[in-house]
Amino acid sequence: MEQDPTLLVLMYFVVPVWLMAGFADWLCHRATNIATTSGAKESVLHLMLFAEVAGPFLAALLLDINALVLAFMIVMFFVHEATTLWDLSYAVNLREITPIEQHVHSYLEMMPLMGVLLVAARHWPQFLALFGFGDEAPRFDIALKAPPLPLAYIVSALVAALLFAVLPYTEELWRGLRANNGRFVPRAAKSPAQ
Repeated sequence: MEQDPTLLVLMYFVVPVWLMAGFADWLCHRATNIATTSGAKESVLHLMLFAEVAGPFLAALLLDINALVLAFMIVMFFVHEATTLWDLSYAVNLREITPIEQHVHSYLEMMPLMGVLLVAARHWPQFLALFGFGDEAPRFDIALKAPPLPLAYIVSALVAALLFAVLPYTEELWRGLRANNGRFVPRAAKSPAQ
């Protein structure tokens, strides 16, 4: 495997910290009784947030990075930020968001940005080409990464994402629906953002 420090930081710092922050956020939600305060609606927003970073994450794991993939990552970062604002504007009126949870949110916002920046730095000619600069023509094809990342890393990253993001947030959604007889918003919720 290539010993590019930016690749190593992406693989062994950005991805693990992002997953740990996501799991810590889930623990914060449990501590504030999300099921009966903001309910399943907030859990749906959390699953949307995960999906918005999962696409670029999968692209970085599997695809050749070119102008198309970089554009996708950049757009999804901004979509993720907009959904984050939606999520917080909904939740802040219904449940306590502790200083610890706010600190965890810092990581959940900055790790995707750090990831996009490091991927762009590793593929600088295509990043420049995306904006009409540099000597390279932008490429917009979809191709598998060659050479691929080690299979053991890909499998480990996907299993970790399943264990520390998909399953906990799916459980959070299920708990919210169960606590509110299938409703996405608890009857007691009185947020103007509903």
